[in-house]
Amino acid sequence: MAKEFQKNAMFIEQNPHSAVLENVDFRKNVDEDGRPRRTGTWVTASAHIITAVIGSGVLSLAWANAQLGWAAGPAVLMAFSFITYFTSTLLADCYRAPDPFTGKRNYTYMDAVKSYLGGRKVRLCGLAQYGNLVGITIGYIITASISMVAVRRSNCFHKHGHSEKCSISSYPFMIIFACIQMVLSQIPNFHDLSWLSILAAIMSFAYSSIGVGLSIAKVAGGAHARTTLTGVTVGVDVSGSEKVWRTFQAIGDIAFAYAFSTVLIEIQDTLKSSPPENRSMKKATLAGISTTTTFYVLCGCIGYAAFGNSAPGNFLTGFGFYEPFWLIDLANVCIAIHLIGAYQVFCQPIYGLVERYCHNRWSESKFITGEFAVNIPFHGAYYVSPFRLVWRTSYVVLTTVIAMIFPFFNDFLGLLGAASFWPLTVYFPIEMHIAQSKTPKYSFRWNMLKILSGACLIVSIVAAAGSVQGLAKDVKTYKPFKTQ
Repeated sequence: MAKEFQKNAMFIEQNPHSAVLENVDFRKNVDEDGRPRRTGTWVTASAHIITAVIGSGVLSLAWANAQLGWAAGPAVLMAFSFITYFTSTLLADCYRAPDPFTGKRNYTYMDAVKSYLGGRKVRLCGLAQYGNLVGITIGYIITASISMVAVRRSNCFHKHGHSEKCSISSYPFMIIFACIQMVLSQIPNFHDLSWLSILAAIMSFAYSSIGVGLSIAKVAGGAHARTTLTGVTVGVDVSGSEKVWRTFQAIGDIAFAYAFSTVLIEIQDTLKSSPPENRSMKKATLAGISTTTTFYVLCGCIGYAAFGNSAPGNFLTGFGFYEPFWLIDLANVCIAIHLIGAYQVFCQPIYGLVERYCHNRWSESKFITGEFAVNIPFHGAYYVSPFRLVWRTSYVVLTTVIAMIFPFFNDFLGLLGAASFWPLTVYFPIEMHIAQSKTPKYSFRWNMLKILSGACLIVSIVAAAGSVQGLAKDVKTYKPFKTQ
């Protein structure tokens, strides 16, 4: 080894240009901040956004439209899409500070808030963001297991008839989902996650298209479901108080359906620096939200037309459809695969936060910082971190246990949307934009931004109230070991 080292050293000494070439090669492989060169494009960012946005929320939109009716349902959908797009463009400009084109990079949402706002708002942002991310991952375990159970029940109904109970526990499927996530959680970061997001995005298109196609077939087949301009009718479908609470809950479901601001900065951090990241991110955001809104309107409106005021909370797993059973099975398999990818998209910021803290706190620990190579067939060497293996596996186990204890769907969905929509999608992007652009206080633009923020706060409060009421109702009637 010594002779080999001396030989290499002599070679470097006799060829002074080689050191320069190696330095040039190194600079080619890193960005200006010293991190590995980012290679993401607006296409990969769009895949991440679609994976994050089109999720379990799309399945409850027919139910949400049934509560709001033809007048308010589509209007609320479009309003949330415009608000989300507008505030996302503001947030995209905050990836760098103080200048959106040449400033220092902010690697996380909290970094951006720290750069522009500072103080207690950083902690509030962290609490809202990471609390919401944990909640979403728990929700996705619940939803994925419901879809897996739906496949089994669909086959049972097809074999034994619709009068059969076909009671199946969701717990084994939660465990299967968790085992898959334990493996996928060893993907180091967002930069290596593009392939999974693209696969998940394809799956989301697939099951949304199946749901729309089945709804169209149901309407074309002569099914005349009762629909109204104002949604479910007081005195016929629901009582007066139920109408109010369900309306609030429906707003929360729609708000959750557009929630991706929690991971926007982290997605933007995967983009290459030319063209400027904020321009690419705005293009990706427009593509992602336009695509998802199209599917949302189709699923929500056509689903409502098919089922009317009796639309189920999840029109695929709620068995609005029984046949063709193989197509229902395919749709639910696509949901489960999509949620496998979506779980990772929302977990990566949590993993990164804890791992950065531990690396800084215990930088001398080999358990924390060490890695060892594992040869994987057809892949080559893969570097495994003992700490990453233990920590990420523990997180998956913890979220799975919580999901088993708390298996509610619609109300949990609405509460997550209400809790995250205002602070992360509206408040912080607006406040950072005001600080970045130095918008004069009480100017027309300042007033309009504050009015928008206040209106969205009211929406979040009423949606949260509806979800809490729904959760309280479910807790009273829930039996811990009841099969589905």
